[in-house]
Amino acid sequence: MATLRGLECLVSVLDWGSVTAAAERLHMSQPALSHQLAALEREIGTPVVERLPRGVRPTAAGRAIAGDARAALEAAERVIATGRAVAKGTAGQLRIACAESMTAGLLAPMLRTWRRRHPDVQLSLTELTSADALADTVAAGQADIAVGPRPSRWDGYLVVLGQEEIVAVTTRDDPLAAHDAVTFGQLAHRPVVHYHHDNGLAGWLDEVAASRGVTLAAATRTRQAATAAQLAAAGLGAALVPTTALPAPYHGAARRLDPPLARDVVALLATVPADPLVREFAAGVRRHGIPVPGPIAAQLDGRPAG
Repeated sequence: MATLRGLECLVSVLDWGSVTAAAERLHMSQPALSHQLAALEREIGTPVVERLPRGVRPTAAGRAIAGDARAALEAAERVIATGRAVAKGTAGQLRIACAESMTAGLLAPMLRTWRRRHPDVQLSLTELTSADALADTVAAGQADIAVGPRPSRWDGYLVVLGQEEIVAVTTRDDPLAAHDAVTFGQLAHRPVVHYHHDNGLAGWLDEVAASRGVTLAAATRTRQAATAAQLAAAGLGAALVPTTALPAPYHGAARRLDPPLARDVVALLATVPADPLVREFAAGVRRHGIPVPGPIAAQLDGRPAG
């Protein structure tokens, strides 16, 4: 197979019209350049240049392959340029998976900053409802990084990004809204907007409730934490919702749990983050932190929303 060096020698000889000038241009000796041309001619099976008393000129074969030779060299230059840009974190593709409840509140604000700093990086996003589904997606090589709750099983690299609080949400005139905090006992025997079983929150909240001697009575179920918050505000029942899923403004009431309940937010990576894009993205999410909308924070702290 023809080497890039051999094609480079051919193009340089054609551009400069002599082996001597081409060798100087390429910082090679004339014998070395002639050797590259001879190897190319053996591969093709015919001469590519004709030696003249002064200089050289392309043969029919040389003219025929000159365009493709130039295209191959340009493509090789693009390969190197792209590789260097990716190594610097200024180009490439990043495949992100995220828990659905965290996309709007956690990831979207960070992505706005990321896009300004990395306009040439292509991003793709997959939303999933389960932490274990996120882990499976990264393990299968379908995502470079996943952001969400800590999965029940994970053998790869994990970065703890912070914690998100789980709060009780109701209508503003619900008796629970008169309390500074809500216990699981207060949620017993009353309708709850719960989660579909394929959402990891469902099983986890049931386990927490059971550990406190309570069974949550699901009046209705949804796959989305943001939808649960809106259904609770509409009066279908109380809901237990991560703060990252609460919109601002929120027309319901949000109260902390007693005792407080939180879960880790993590970044999952298949390997130690040697890839600069993955490493920088994980660091960016960690710097951004786990935001709580101002009006929600005011509610939780018992302050008037400003």
